[in-house]
Amino acid sequence: MEGTNTFKTIDEYILRFPEEVQEILRTLRKVIKDAAPEAEEKISYQMPTFALHGNLVHFAAYKNHIGFYPTPRGISAFQHALSEYKSSKGAVQFPLNKPIPYELISEIVTFRVDENIKKKAEAKLKKKK
Repeated sequence: MEGTNTFKTIDEYILRFPEEVQEILRTLRKVIKDAAPEAEEKISYQMPTFALHGNLVHFAAYKNHIGFYPTPRGISAFQHALSEYKSSKGAVQFPLNKPIPYELISEIVTFRVDENIKKKAEAKLKKKK
């Protein structure tokens, strides 16, 4: 993701990539939407972002991979399943020359939705005390 272009929508972001990458990004977006239908779409850190009671996940396209950012807990909870991919504390790289693990991404998004809903409920309880 070179350059300093600013995007207002996920559609604008996707359109700047070659067709084969656009297809992956559109599928990724749909997988996330299906796993988190209530989530709001936005651009954050110049990346497509889904938010529900706070950010859920971000994703971005690069020259050789798709970056997926499900927060450190989203990575650690799925460490075993993500072991074949290059990852760091809060990110994982899915190479463009291999199939994207959409089912795994869906599971991670569902995990993040549950996590954010719990966090919001706990915050409400604390306020009542």
